[in-house]
Amino acid sequence: MKTYNWAILGCGSIAKKFTLELKDLPNANLYATASRNIDTATNFASEFNFEKAYGSYLEMVNDPKVDIVYIATPHSFHKEHTLLCLNFKKAVLCEKAFAINTKEVEQMILASKEYNTFLMEAFWVIFRPKFNKVLELINTRKLGKLKFVKSDFMFNQPFDSNSRLYNLDLGGGSLLDIGIYPVFTALMLLGIPDKIETIPHFSPSGSEESISMLFGYKNGSNAVLNSSVTSNYKNDVELIFENGTIKYERFSNDSIELIQNETLEKITFNPGPNMGYQFEAIHVMECLDNNLIESPVLTNTVSLNLIRTLDKIRKKANITYPKHD
Repeated sequence: MKTYNWAILGCGSIAKKFTLELKDLPNANLYATASRNIDTATNFASEFNFEKAYGSYLEMVNDPKVDIVYIATPHSFHKEHTLLCLNFKKAVLCEKAFAINTKEVEQMILASKEYNTFLMEAFWVIFRPKFNKVLELINTRKLGKLKFVKSDFMFNQPFDSNSRLYNLDLGGGSLLDIGIYPVFTALMLLGIPDKIETIPHFSPSGSEESISMLFGYKNGSNAVLNSSVTSNYKNDVELIFENGTIKYERFSNDSIELIQNETLEKITFNPGPNMGYQFEAIHVMECLDNNLIESPVLTNTVSLNLIRTLDKIRKKANITYPKHD
């Protein structure tokens, strides 16, 4: 088993969650951290026992020992940081949203091909056993046709003009931060919608603080999706079929509820100590073992379909990022 040297670009909260699970993988070596502030990089490196800390991203990518870079900066920097890493032939796992818009994602994918270097969006839920079990249940067709997808993601973050969530220059708002999860679920289970309707609500800074989305499909299926940074609600998914339903909580690893003929069946999983970020890291290293520059699971096409749909939603809801659009 080949061991890969991982570097973390951007040492914030999501990077910590990812690293907590990365450190348990036998073929992942916690090698380097990088931040614009050397103290931030050093503290992160000390907390998780990385070998090196860099006070600039350019210094980090110049290190020939770095194999894979996990990018965990705000959405608005993803294109810039991804292109930097690819230019130095560093494999990239970049947090979602992959970038601000379709144009940026297309540039990133083109660079991956030009430099013949691996690139994947860090949409970790697609690699979790529970999500794959849901796909398996759908594909058996035992419940009939999937008619409705209901998916929500909400939390309450009081308005703060200094917060990333409310900063338009950083791609702030609920849609790219958490609304992307319900949208991704609908795309994976129902495909690209034929019609999109939206109801957004905006914060004092002009960022979208909540949005309700309705996807319509010519085959008669619909998706009802909600995201909000000003509400508290379960982050769950409900799938309604012709002959039953499937329910599951997005971030819990423990169970899926399957209801058919008024009979409830609970399919349980061993949740373990982790959320499931380790599965995407395992997949990236497997891809590199096989000299791939694109994941066969989370393909460039999946990421393009996602960002194109998000762009359509933003256009419909009049959500703009003035420095990027």
